[in-house]
Amino acid sequence: MSGAALELIGLRHTFFPGTPSEQRALEGVSLTVDPGTFVVVIGINGSGKSTLLNGVAGSVTLDEGIVRIGGRDVTRWPEHRRAGMIGRVFQNPFSGTAPHLTVAENLAIASQRGRSRQLFRLGLSSGRRAQLAEQLASMNLGLEHRLVTPTESSPAVSARR
Repeated sequence: MSGAALELIGLRHTFFPGTPSEQRALEGVSLTVDPGTFVVVIGINGSGKSTLLNGVAGSVTLDEGIVRIGGRDVTRWPEHRRAGMIGRVFQNPFSGTAPHLTVAENLAIASQRGRSRQLFRLGLSSGRRAQLAEQLASMNLGLEHRLVTPTESSPAVSARR
């Protein structure tokens, strides 16, 4: 069993294989990410960044390779099963968020991913709100001051419209 938080071995994916539109997005990508490590994926448009992340999340079925999360082989797991082990922030800030809810409410919903589906009470105690503010402050994004701002009104979101 691996001590890696994420291990990718020989990932390959081709869009439209065998056609004139064939596009190789991933060609033998391997990566090991240790627990607590911060990784940035950079590349030009069409270089395979989104395909790589979608392959890890399970929203793209890889042609070849192995995906391990926390030492568990999740390569054949569907996206919904991996959701309890993976959190993503999408390039489009409206993907994966509820724009009319506040930043804190969206974070509260996100914290429930992968847990059993029960009626979820969205109410946030002042203690939970303080905990979110503390966690956000450590990222130096200024979001700790915007917890009560609807996501659709956040400057980072509005700038991308």
